[in-house]
Amino acid sequence: MAFNKVEIDFNGQPLTIETGKMARQADGAVVVTYGETKVLCTVVSQTKMREGQDFFPLTVNYGEKFYAAGKIPGSFFRRERGATERETLICRLIDRPMRPMFPKGYLYETQIIPTVISADKVNDPDTLAMVAASAAVEVSDIPFDGPVGAVRVGRIDGKHIANPTLEQQETSDLDIIMAGTKDAVVMVEGEMDFLSEQEVLDAIFFGHEALQPLIDLQIKLRELVGVTKREFIPAEEDAELAAKVADMASAKMKEAACIKIKQERYAAVDALKTEIKEALAEEYEGREDEVSEQLGKIQKKVVRQMVVNERVRIDGRKEADIRPISCEVEVLPRAHGSSLFTRGETQALAAVALGTSTDEQRMDNVQGMEFKKFMLHYNFPPFCVGETSMRLFPGRREIGHGHLAERSIAKVLPPHEDFPYTIRVVSEVLESNGSSSMATVCSGSMALMQAGVPVTKPLAGIAMGLIKEDDKVAVLSDILGDEDHLGDMDFKVTGSADGITALQMDIKIKGVTKEIMTTALNQAKDGRVHILGEMAKAIDTPADDLSKYAPRITTIRVKPDQVRTVIGTGGKNIRGIIEATGCAIDIEDDGKINIASEDGDAAKAAIKMIRDLTQEAEVGKLYEGTVKKIMEFGAFVEIFSGTDGLVHISELDTTRVKQVTDILNEGDKVLVKCIGVDKQGKIKLSRKEALGQSLPEDE
Repeated sequence: MAFNKVEIDFNGQPLTIETGKMARQADGAVVVTYGETKVLCTVVSQTKMREGQDFFPLTVNYGEKFYAAGKIPGSFFRRERGATERETLICRLIDRPMRPMFPKGYLYETQIIPTVISADKVNDPDTLAMVAASAAVEVSDIPFDGPVGAVRVGRIDGKHIANPTLEQQETSDLDIIMAGTKDAVVMVEGEMDFLSEQEVLDAIFFGHEALQPLIDLQIKLRELVGVTKREFIPAEEDAELAAKVADMASAKMKEAACIKIKQERYAAVDALKTEIKEALAEEYEGREDEVSEQLGKIQKKVVRQMVVNERVRIDGRKEADIRPISCEVEVLPRAHGSSLFTRGETQALAAVALGTSTDEQRMDNVQGMEFKKFMLHYNFPPFCVGETSMRLFPGRREIGHGHLAERSIAKVLPPHEDFPYTIRVVSEVLESNGSSSMATVCSGSMALMQAGVPVTKPLAGIAMGLIKEDDKVAVLSDILGDEDHLGDMDFKVTGSADGITALQMDIKIKGVTKEIMTTALNQAKDGRVHILGEMAKAIDTPADDLSKYAPRITTIRVKPDQVRTVIGTGGKNIRGIIEATGCAIDIEDDGKINIASEDGDAAKAAIKMIRDLTQEAEVGKLYEGTVKKIMEFGAFVEIFSGTDGLVHISELDTTRVKQVTDILNEGDKVLVKCIGVDKQGKIKLSRKEALGQSLPEDE
C-alpha cells in the first residue's frame, strides 16, 4: 500500500491520519497524530468463517505503551502486564460504536488493535484511538458501514470545547466522550457536575457537529487509498421457512412473551422454541440454526409490535412506569455501611469499607502515577441470572458498569481534605433483569449515607430504552433485560433531583432525533425523582457517626520543617509511635498528619507523642524535665522528647551554687521555667524561678 496522509486543523492544532508506512501486512493500518500523541491502529479480519459461527467475533485490544511517554513500567517485570482498568474501559468505548457498523451477517473473526506509541501528556489518546479504529477499517478491504468519528466534549465557563487538553479537563464541568456517523449519534458516555437535561443535550449535539471533520478526513483518506472492499453477500433468508415459523409461533410467542416473571417467561419461550424445532426437525434437517434465527426474529417482532401498537410492555407496565422498589440499610453488621436495593427482579447489595491512605489504589499509566482514594467495584455473579459459570475475575462488562457507577457517585463525595478516608464500595448484583448498574448507584448511595460518609446529596440511576418502528416511537423507563436486547437504545442516566452526574448511551439505529433524546432525558428525570423518593423512605441523609468498626482518623498539623523530626532518622520516630500505639499514621510534606485507629485512647497517645516531638518551648511556661547532662556551667534538661535547654548554674537556686551537682544529677526530674529562646533556637531554663510552683493539673 502506498503512503498517504491527510490533515486538518482541529481545535487549534493539526490532526493527521496516515497509512502505508507502518504495519503494512495488516488488512488496514493507520497512525493518528495530534500534538505529540500518536496512536497506531491495525485491523485484521479472517477470510474464512469458523464452522457453526453464530455471532460476530470482534475483539478490540487497546494498549498504552509506557515507552510512549518515556517511562519504564512500575511492575516487578518492568514490562506491560495485561490490560489496565483504563485500557479495558477504552476498549469498550471503541467496541460499542464500531460493532454495529459491520454488515449484518458478517461473522468473520476480526481484531482491532489500537496502540499508543507516543503520549505528550497534553492530548488524551482515547478519542484518537476511536478515530484510528474507524480509519483503519476504512482503508482496509473489510466491509464497513462507517466511518465513525469520535470526540471529547468539555465545557469551561459555559463554552464547549472539542478535545480539551488534559489541563483543560481539570476545570471543565463536563466530560463527555461520544461517537457518531455523518447522520447520527451512536454512543455517548460521560460525567458532569449536576447539569440540566438541556445542557447535556446541547453538549451532545455540539459534539456531533464537532466530529464531522473527522468523518470527512477519513473519507478523503479512503478515496486516496482507493481500496476495493472484499465481496460479502449475506445469506439469503428462506422466505418459505420464515413464513412457516411465523405461522406456527407468532400467537404462542406473544402469549409467552407477556409472562411477567422473568424465569417463567424464559422457560415458556424456550419450551415454544423447542416445540417448533421438533415439529420442523424432519422437514428442515440440518437447518436448526436457521429455525432458531427465525424464532428469535419472531420474538423480537412480537415484543416490539406490542409496545408500539398496544403501548403495553413485557411485564404489563406503561412506558414511563417504574418497577416496584424496596430499600433497606444496615444489612451487614461488620461492613462500615451497607444497603439492599431491589427494583423488580433486579437487586444490588452494596457494602462500604473505610480505610486509610495505605489502602489507596496505585494506578501506573503513561500519563503518570495516580492514587485513587475512591473505588467502586461491581460484581455480576452467574447465579444472579440463574446460570453457572467458571469465570473467576471481572470481565470488561463488570469493569465498565462499575466505572459508570463510580464516576456518578464520586460527584457527591466530600473533599479528601475534609474526610481523609479511602473509600471502597462493592456492589454485589444478587438478581438481574435489567438496569443492574443503575441499581448499583442507588444501593451505593444509600450504603455511603448509612456509613456516615458526608455525601452532599443522594443519587439514583435509571436505564431508558427505545423502540422505534417507522414513525411509531416508544421511550421506555427502567428497562428490562429483554427490552435492552430487543430495543433500539440503552440510555443510562444518573444524578440527583437537581441534575445529571453521568450518562451512558448506546444507539442501535439511525435517526434518533433531538426530540427523542429530550423525551428520554426528561422521562429519566421523572423516574429518577421517583426512585429517590423510595430511597428516602429508608435513608435520606448521612448517619451522624461512623460505624464503631471503622477507623477514626484524626488530623493534626505541624510545621513543614517539623515533618523530618516526626519521621526521625531512618523513620525511627514514626516507627516507634506506630509500634507503641498500633495506629496507622500518614504524614504529608505540608505538615498534615492523619492518625487512624479504632481505639480512641491509642489515637490520643499517638497525638501526644507527635506533639511531644514537635512542640516548641514557650517563654514563661513551666516544664517537668529530665537532666540529661551535667556541665561545669550548668545542666542540660530535656523538657520534651528531643528538645532540651540549659539551666545555667546561676539559675539553679536563689542562693549561690558552687557546683551543679550540689543541686542536680543526671537522670533527675526537675521543674523548670522557660526564661528565653535566642535567635538560634537555644532554650534558656531556670530552676530558681520555678521554685514553689507546680504544673497545672491537666499537664
